[in-house]
Amino acid sequence: MKQLEDKIRDEGQALSEHVLKVDAFLNHQVDPVLMQAIGREFADRFRDAGIDRIVTLESSGIAPAMMTALEMNIPFVFARKRKSLTLQDDLVEADVYSFTKQETNRISLSRRFVQPGERVLVIDDFLANGEAALGLTQLVESAGAVVAGVGIVIEKSFQPGRDKLLERGYQVESLARIAKLEAGEISFVEVVR
Repeated sequence: MKQLEDKIRDEGQALSEHVLKVDAFLNHQVDPVLMQAIGREFADRFRDAGIDRIVTLESSGIAPAMMTALEMNIPFVFARKRKSLTLQDDLVEADVYSFTKQETNRISLSRRFVQPGERVLVIDDFLANGEAALGLTQLVESAGAVVAGVGIVIEKSFQPGRDKLLERGYQVESLARIAKLEAGEISFVEVVR
């Protein structure tokens, strides 16, 4: 997605060979026009997949998931990283390690909001080692639903996340695929669609 790649080039920062900072438009401040375009792109890519619901992870997955749900006219639900007084019963849970935060979180989703047999699109902001996306697919499948696809805003293609998802048979659609990060330099995988 050229619009997203341009935004990454203009406002993203390669902090190291593994860390891309995109807090100017995705995971701190959010660019709503870009999110609308991202939602439209995901909706187009998964239009024929029979999606009933979208599942994402708080908090950076919420904006792209919401815009995709709006484009597809379906509900979305986000997995919580921390329990609350209102999220206690009939949960599906998975442990997810965050490389960026250097911590493991137990993510939770109420079975009430993902029904058995539903076809679910998983959306996340980043794909690197695949931990978050795999945790989300685990939640969906534990609830008895089917993962109909995985949509990723930014993929670090030099890390193993994509391969892990493909090995499990998931359709993976990434809007921007990073080939390499070097201090101050971001290069993309050339994808022909």
